[in-house]
Amino acid sequence: LGKYAIISHSGGWKTLYGHMSEILVQEGQYVSQGRTIGRIGTTGYSTGPHVHFEVIKNGVLVNPLNYLP
Repeated sequence: LGKYAIISHSGGWKTLYGHMSEILVQEGQYVSQGRTIGRIGTTGYSTGPHVHFEVIKNGVLVNPLNYLP
């Protein structure tokens, strides 16, 4: 995943953003909706610039398409 950030949400939810070239938030920092948390990159085992995105509920990966508009 290279450089990554995990955002903890209420109710046991977390979102992970990986392969970033730069992380713009600090560990433990409150992050409001709409805030830029990082820049797209190619860190880790990446073949091109993109963001690796995961949604996690109580420690289990879930399909993000079931929860995003």
